[in-house]
Amino acid sequence: MSLTSPNTSHEDSDDCGAIILGMEETRPNWDKIGANMNNLRTKTLIKDADIVVVRFGEKYRQWNAAFDAGYAAALGKSIITLHPPAISHMLKEVNASSSVVCEDASQVVDSLAYVINGTLPEPRDGDDFVPIADRLGAGNPNP
Repeated sequence: MSLTSPNTSHEDSDDCGAIILGMEETRPNWDKIGANMNNLRTKTLIKDADIVVVRFGEKYRQWNAAFDAGYAAALGKSIITLHPPAISHMLKEVNASSSVVCEDASQVVDSLAYVINGTLPEPRDGDDFVPIADRLGAGNPNP
């Protein structure tokens, strides 16, 4: 298993094109060469991915993350979204395309551990967790 991610350094993401290709005189060109470099990397990572985890936060507007989720969905990739509950309504369409919607990183890790290895963590609800067979009866044809 290998995990990869987009560039999470905002400054490096902005400057990557100019660092690699050289300085540009105008800001629109500076942004464009950085965006093209990031787009090439992100598209390649998404195409090669088995599962795409898309994290939405509250600090920045999340246009890039939404675009990446849409691109992954268009490619038929399995998607896990990660975001705070407060922005669930704004992401309802993105979440509808996701296989799993998580509120914290530990849920992403536990979801991947289950999908990849079949291992389950201790129940998140602790002693309040009740297995479905106990709630509905073993062998219930309509759980």
